[in-house]
Amino acid sequence: MATTTPDTTRSTASAAATDAPDGGDAGQELLVDVILSLDGCAAGEGWPGWWGLESPEYLEWLAAEPERIGLMGANTYRLMADMAGKAPGLDVSEEEKASFAQLDSAEQIVFSATLEEPLAWSNTSLVRTDAIAAVRELKRTATKPLTTVGSIRLSLALIEAGLVDRFRVVLFPVVTGRTGLERIWEQFGDLSLELLEARTFEGGLQLLEYRPTVLEAPPGTGWER
Repeated sequence: MATTTPDTTRSTASAAATDAPDGGDAGQELLVDVILSLDGCAAGEGWPGWWGLESPEYLEWLAAEPERIGLMGANTYRLMADMAGKAPGLDVSEEEKASFAQLDSAEQIVFSATLEEPLAWSNTSLVRTDAIAAVRELKRTATKPLTTVGSIRLSLALIEAGLVDRFRVVLFPVVTGRTGLERIWEQFGDLSLELLEARTFEGGLQLLEYRPTVLEAPPGTGWER
């Protein structure tokens, strides 16, 4: 299952948090992409990959997506590399195996001060410098668009730095409740979201795509909270 995994490595956005998002003419696009249950969980104990609800239409859409360079932190790298290595022998759907095979062949960059080269996962480069500065440079020089792979803390830092062009959420029509894992929204600060695209896939999957803006404080009234 393609999961979104919180990562403990986070580069400080500092003054870059006030930068405007880098748009199309400014360089390569950066996409933060998550898939979630309706209650905001990236996975659930005992649930199959994609909560068992991937549809042919959704899988065709995934296969048609442009090739991107994946960005991740160390924790996500360890988890995903391990899962990719085990996927061929696991009792999972062929679609999940194909998803990991595709990820295994894609270009990846991992930001970490703890990992050592050579990395076990093929097509993966290690960057030890500040992630914010590195991604800003990648947006200027990369030959492909960029996307985060899990790594919620890295994703949040990039949003806060004003580097994220699109924030995409695919909601699966389940509530995982007590079995839910990786409750994503609990880690977020306040954002305003400009809706760029909405789509419904067969089976009830909802795609929502936004342009994110960090809020200094909730835009409420003078009522005391």
